[in-house]
Amino acid sequence: MHIVVTNDDGVYAPGLLALAKELMKLGTVSIVAPDHNWSASGHVKTLHRPLRVKEIELENGIPARACDGAPSDCIALAVLGLLSEKIDFVVSGINPNANLGHDLTYSGTVTAAMEGAIWGIPSVAVSLDAPEYHRGPLDYSASAAAGRMVLEKLAQNPVDEHILLNVNVPYLPLDQMKGFAITRQGLRIYRDELVKREDPRGRPYYWIGGDAPTGVKEAGTDFGELAKGYISVTPIQLDLTAHNLIPQINTWNWSI
Repeated sequence: MHIVVTNDDGVYAPGLLALAKELMKLGTVSIVAPDHNWSASGHVKTLHRPLRVKEIELENGIPARACDGAPSDCIALAVLGLLSEKIDFVVSGINPNANLGHDLTYSGTVTAAMEGAIWGIPSVAVSLDAPEYHRGPLDYSASAAAGRMVLEKLAQNPVDEHILLNVNVPYLPLDQMKGFAITRQGLRIYRDELVKREDPRGRPYYWIGGDAPTGVKEAGTDFGELAKGYISVTPIQLDLTAHNLIPQINTWNWSI
């Protein structure tokens, strides 16, 4: 089994190392990750400049490739020939914060897995629901084990191409989690606000600020089950078509 591991926090992020070490129990792991943080980068394809890749070593001499592109670029390069060995799975993470609801469209963690799904490779995104203002190092051991268990299940039970599994893990010891819950996307509530300031020359600049987002903790959703202490596993498809609306929209007068 050949697993490509990436993330959006950068190749030196502790979550990536914890995940890679855990997945080495299942097979060969190749790390191709961004050389800097790409959080909230969304799905990116770099076409306007060359991409550069550097071979590096992580803790205990674990080899990795650091790319100056986005997380999705890392997977595209790996698939297109950066790695000579056939890729069986793509796993992205571990993100230090949960990726829930509409976060999926922003998340570099999720969209890296989405890039794998585009190429027909079974893919998983793993995120940890760490406390918003946690101080000190995070413990990724339980979320890494959860990611490994999900990949094991996926390897034993193949799904259709172009599907990825979005996994969110509560910040609890593994023996205190309630188990796995198969969920749907919930509703994220963003509380963004525009902050306008001026630079020393009097020119305006802007920050997107505001309070941290929340969500509706409805049963059966990623928000709701994660809040109960379950590991949320949400199957995500690339087809964004609102199929239920096609008959209704077909009744509109479309004459030119």
